[in-house]
Amino acid sequence: MAEEREEKEITGMAGVVERNVIALQNRLKQEERAKTFEERVADGITSFTGSMIFVYIHLALFSVWILWNIGLLGLRPFDESFVVLAMFASVEAIFLSTFVLISQNRSNALADKRAELDLQVSLLSEHEVTHLITMVTAIAKQMGIKDAENPELNELANDVHPEKVMDKIESYKEAGNLSPNKSKDH
Repeated sequence: MAEEREEKEITGMAGVVERNVIALQNRLKQEERAKTFEERVADGITSFTGSMIFVYIHLALFSVWILWNIGLLGLRPFDESFVVLAMFASVEAIFLSTFVLISQNRSNALADKRAELDLQVSLLSEHEVTHLITMVTAIAKQMGIKDAENPELNELANDVHPEKVMDKIESYKEAGNLSPNKSKDH
């Protein structure tokens, strides 16, 4: 028990928070191991091309190419019109944009999974809070506490139905992006 308390003081967080951090890190490692070879290649290329080293290499290569072909290096030009350089840059841009899109698609899929998890946790929390409000209100009524009769508590004690919330949001969007507090006259 003393070791547990001492560890909590060292980490500065509750055990459940640390457990969650470890669980999430394990999940990220699991997802990393589950990547296909193609996903690893795309992520590696995207990571490298998004670095300053990539910029410096291109700056050096393009500078030498241009200086060589305008005759400033004293060497015989091989691409005076820079058509080959333009073709090289265009082909490279096609491939790089494809790798970026592959990585973005996978990142979007992961973000969707995390958003779904957030939604599920939020709905569970809302359900738990609703039950807590119901129980605390009942206790407050039993004790004769005046705030227990607050009509807003009855409204808060109702479970939220996500499909109804989504329907309401859609109806407001269809009505011209009106918020619930605005009317069409404003």
